[in-house]
Amino acid sequence: MPDASTQAAPPATPATEEKLAYRLFTGPDDRSFCERVAAALAEGYVLHGSPAATFNGTNVIVAQAVVLPIASADAAVASAVDDLESDGFGADEAFEGHA
Repeated sequence: MPDASTQAAPPATPATEEKLAYRLFTGPDDRSFCERVAAALAEGYVLHGSPAATFNGTNVIVAQAVVLPIASADAAVASAVDDLESDGFGADEAFEGHA
């Protein structure tokens, strides 16, 4: 039986290859599945929704979606906050009449 030092780690996404914005991991509910999801989290992905589980008659099969945070959405929110503050609304003031 090979020891852990001889087992190959899952390949990382090359720096030159663009990452997918959405990934769905599926597989048996085992350590390997957890390691794949953990590796994606280490690459900057975040969990999207709850995990799903089913039973195929032999094994529990799980699924977990992950997404990359969208920097442009963060920038849009920051811009909207800046616009509100420039309209005379400070961060500590109430926004009466605004939905």
